[in-house]
Parts: sequence; structure tokens; C-alpha cells
Amino acid sequence: MVSVVFVTAEGARVTAHAQPGARLLEVAQNAGMSLEGTCEGQMACSTCHVIVAPGWFDRLRPASNEEEDMLDLAAGVARTSRLSCQIALTEALDGIEVRIPGISRDMQIG
Repeated sequence: MVSVVFVTAEGARVTAHAQPGARLLEVAQNAGMSLEGTCEGQMACSTCHVIVAPGWFDRLRPASNEEEDMLDLAAGVARTSRLSCQIALTEALDGIEVRIPGISRDMQIG
């Protein structure tokens, strides 16, 4: 199992667990995080934008040009921003910490 620490916009820390190979977006949604993922991982939106903790960012595979283009459309982008649908968890990412941006919206809730 791989553990993921999500930090909500309010600062709450929520730990979730998943099998290696799981996409971070799915893990976040299963943990109740407010990530929409409108395009269901097709990289056609930026509603699954997260900010990876600096110590973990360089451990990820580099973002593709397509992902970088989608991040240009995301609100509140930071240097360590990524699309959670593009992060496949591995054992090397056990304990990764990601922040849910404060301006994230979940269109499924109200």
C-alpha cells in the first residue's frame, strides 16, 4: 500500500491509502477531497489540479507538454502544481503530500 497525505484548503491533513498504480485523482476523490476531475483523466481540463509538496515534486515523472498546457488554465497554480489524474502512485511515492488549492471547486456539490 502507498499512503498519501492530502492537505485541504483549511489546513486539515487527511491520510489515504491505495495500491501502487492507482491514480492520485481517484485516491483523492475516494478520500473525500474536493477534486472534480471533470474530464475523468483525459487531460482535457484542469479541475484535478493539486500542489505537490516541494520535497516530493522532483520524485514525480516530469509533466508532459499537454499537462503543462492544462496547468496554464488552472487557478492558483504554483511551481509544484500537477494534474492529479497524471500521477500514478508508486512505492517510491509512499507518504507523498499534496495540497488541495483553496480555489478548487467541486461542481458535484451544490
